[in-house]
Amino acid sequence: MVLTTERLILRPWEDADAESLYEYAKDERIGPPTGWPAHTSVRNSLDIIRTVLAAPETYAVCLKEDNKAIGSIGLMVGQQSNIGLPDTEAEIGYWIGVPFWGRGLIPEGVREIIRYAFEDLHLEKLWCGYFEGNDKSKRVQEKCGFKYQYTNEDAEWVKMMDRRTEHISCLTREDWLNGV
Repeated sequence: MVLTTERLILRPWEDADAESLYEYAKDERIGPPTGWPAHTSVRNSLDIIRTVLAAPETYAVCLKEDNKAIGSIGLMVGQQSNIGLPDTEAEIGYWIGVPFWGRGLIPEGVREIIRYAFEDLHLEKLWCGYFEGNDKSKRVQEKCGFKYQYTNEDAEWVKMMDRRTEHISCLTREDWLNGV
């Protein structure tokens, strides 16, 4: 599946994206605030493409002008999610390379994933989380219509071998259809 927006192509990850992925995912400002370790090499990024980013409904975020992977966005449907959801619901995850911050690209991509989730996959609810201090992610969720639901304080986060506070928000199909 390939999705497009005004400025973006959201497409499956490919092995050829490893160098681009590493270029952005090695930055400590990307992975750790979103819950995963910074990448350590192109080979590490290739392994991540093959094992993590190969998951269903996971897409490289690319600019239309060059189709180069500059971030990632995806849906984790039902039990694939980190928060244990029914099959009629999904969790959205996303990030974008630092040089592309502040351009509205991730909200643009998230809006397309929301549309796809509700119109094409017929999901009922979408969930999204951000860790305490990740105000950029919080703002994306607010811009895209997600509403705060609850907080998990002092939750163990195995990928980073630490404990974190995570805030969870939700968007229902009904609210999305009504433009709430």
